Amino acid sequence: MADKAQVLLVIHGRVQGVFFRFETQKMAKKLGLTGWVKNNDLGTVECLAEGDKINLEKLAEWCRSGPDSALVEKVEIKWLPYVGGLEGFKIK
Repeated sequence: MADKAQVLLVIHGRVQGVFFRFETQKMAKKLGLTGWVKNNDLGTVECLAEGDKINLEKLAEWCRSGPDSALVEKVEIKWLPYVGGLEGFKIK
């Protein structure tokens, strides 16, 4: 059985208004993850996802570049214990 975890990502750079949330949702669903993604007031995108740790690592790696129109400067990654209970992957 794969290790389960939860990860909180904060993505900095030109990441709002470039379909970052939509593409993150699409990638998370492809990887079988649950959680959410949202824009923050400071111009960052925040993402909370949970599922198989290997797929969370793939999502975090994808967030380092994001969609073609994004310009990612930095991704903060905080690993958390798996909680469960999140349904689907939503854009907030």
